[in-house]
Amino acid sequence: MLTQTTTRVLEPSDLDAALAVLDREPVANAFVTSRIHVAGLDPWRLGGEMWGWYEEGMLTSLCYAGANLVPICATPRAVRAFADRARRAGRRCSSIVGPAEATAQLWRLLEPNWGPAREIRAHQPLMVTDGLPADIAPDPYVRRIRKDELETIMPACVAMFTEEVGVSPLAGDGGLLYQARVAELVGSGRSFARLGPDGQVVFKAEIGAATPQACQIQGVWVAPEYRGQGLAVPGMAAVLRYALADVAPIASLYVNDFNTAARATYHRVGFQEVGAFMSVLF
Repeated sequence: MLTQTTTRVLEPSDLDAALAVLDREPVANAFVTSRIHVAGLDPWRLGGEMWGWYEEGMLTSLCYAGANLVPICATPRAVRAFADRARRAGRRCSSIVGPAEATAQLWRLLEPNWGPAREIRAHQPLMVTDGLPADIAPDPYVRRIRKDELETIMPACVAMFTEEVGVSPLAGDGGLLYQARVAELVGSGRSFARLGPDGQVVFKAEIGAATPQACQIQGVWVAPEYRGQGLAVPGMAAVLRYALADVAPIASLYVNDFNTAARATYHRVGFQEVGAFMSVLF
């Protein structure tokens, strides 16, 4: 019995307790919850460790430590403990991302050892909706990408990632992990696009995370030569229709606060801001 405050790496037998913490904030935690529903808590399948913070024997906070470092329902005391563990382990992640308050505290504690960051995005509005806009017709040409169309969607995914993050997802391992992730989304029916007359992608988006309670839309992108032609709003409405009908009762996303065009698009299709994320990129 754990009777004091402590952290430890969670094991598969801790799954129910971990899900109970994640379910306290189903929208904000959709990404990590989605991965755990697929992989459980086995570090090899999960792609990282799940750290748990206990108070009086109760699991109260989590931190996912994989390609991203993600504080989850993390109290200030839990964040300090997670920072100590992360500092001892050394940086193995490409970003720290999560609810803005906990992520900012985590970064303040880690920056002396892990800094400087390549980029800090301190305020990324978290937006949600549970309905479709009554006054916008979804783009009828936006559809699910088929498994045999992976080579069609991949260049657009790489272009979006590079534009959004500032580095190519093909660096390092030649893109093997990234291509596997794109293939996973295509295979699960969560990759959507509108193709132009010559078969190229002109609009795309993915439902990157899916749980019974909520899903998260990501990777929204319009080909540069098609921007300003009004494709984003009906395109998003089409993806939102798929998301709410087939995946979960609530759809969410988070967006850079400086991306005023994207924020306007999401507001137009009914998304409302309910909080904020923060990302620290290395």
